[in-house]
Amino acid sequence: MNHTRWKLTRERAVAEGQQDPPEVEAMRTEIRLAFDLGQAVYDRRTALGLSQAELAKRANMTQPQVSKLELGGTVPTLPLLARLAKALDASLNIALDDGTSSVVFTPHAA
Repeated sequence: MNHTRWKLTRERAVAEGQQDPPEVEAMRTEIRLAFDLGQAVYDRRTALGLSQAELAKRANMTQPQVSKLELGGTVPTLPLLARLAKALDASLNIALDDGTSSVVFTPHAA
């Protein structure tokens, strides 16, 4: 089954009132959180005009680690989040509420 067909099948099931098991919903929430963080890192990095390699050097990471993080493929530790915020010259604000999230890097005042 190709991706488009799977997506249509899932949308039809949801429209019919079928719900995913709780473990599937939990996994989707984790994926969403990782993606939101990755998008925030990407947005701030590009706003600063930094390459992934430059950010990696600032945050004591490797470029592949930055890439994986930006793609939502990893869940970082709190110390890594602190290093990223410092490397991006920003404060990191994460709000979590009932399966939704908001991730924002707030630039430090110049």
